[in-house]
Amino acid sequence: MMKVKLLAHTPEPEKLIAAAAKNCYSASDVDSVLEGLTPEKTQSFLGMLTEIGHESPIEHVSFTFAAEGVSRSLLAQITRHRMASYSVQSQRYVREKGFEYVIPPEIDKIPAAREQFIKAMEDDQRTYEALTQALMEGYLEDLLRQGVSEKQARSQAEKHAIEDARYVLPNACTTRIIMTANARSLKNFFRLRCCNRAQWEIRALAEQMYRLVYAVAPTLFANCGPSCVDGVCGEGKMSCGQAKEVRTHYKRLREQALQ
Repeated sequence: MMKVKLLAHTPEPEKLIAAAAKNCYSASDVDSVLEGLTPEKTQSFLGMLTEIGHESPIEHVSFTFAAEGVSRSLLAQITRHRMASYSVQSQRYVREKGFEYVIPPEIDKIPAAREQFIKAMEDDQRTYEALTQALMEGYLEDLLRQGVSEKQARSQAEKHAIEDARYVLPNACTTRIIMTANARSLKNFFRLRCCNRAQWEIRALAEQMYRLVYAVAPTLFANCGPSCVDGVCGEGKMSCGQAKEVRTHYKRLREQALQ
């Protein structure tokens, strides 16, 4: 099951953004740039930035998330967002004994499809273990011949074996990710990945991330989500046609985030 946590974020993110905006539009020096930034003033500065489309000040704050129970398929999608930093559990160094996997909902709800999917995962696990064992035996023999001690040879052989055996692991195999992104990148991420046309797994991740950051900075992330939340759908002819329902959903999500 997917689990997402907000590990860390810039302290007082909205106030820092307001200070950056104040620096741009006033004669304040570095000693006074944070002075007078009451909650009302801070909200006013953030509103002004949104109104005029000045987004660079929001890049000064960042948020770090940890996600687990997500698939390698999702990993391939999320790392396309290069304005973020990622640390991912390595299949090169971590042996996937009895690996967990994600079952897509559309497969899970059809018994025959679910049965075939689980069988494929079990077959992959057996193939991975058999391949790992075969590679280990070959590497171990070579290392022992080179005079490496048996204990060290077994350790090195396993590391070499799983490095190549991982190629048979499926996209459904789960992984863990730590991701850091600034607020501007997150807004873009939410606009693209919270959309109904985004793939279901990354959309679920994006919604959980949005709920977490909204609870910390509700003014900053007030109108985030897919483009139709506060404007026109950007999907053109490919639109889901459910803008009203999407707006209602995100209004409810924001209310829940503050509870």
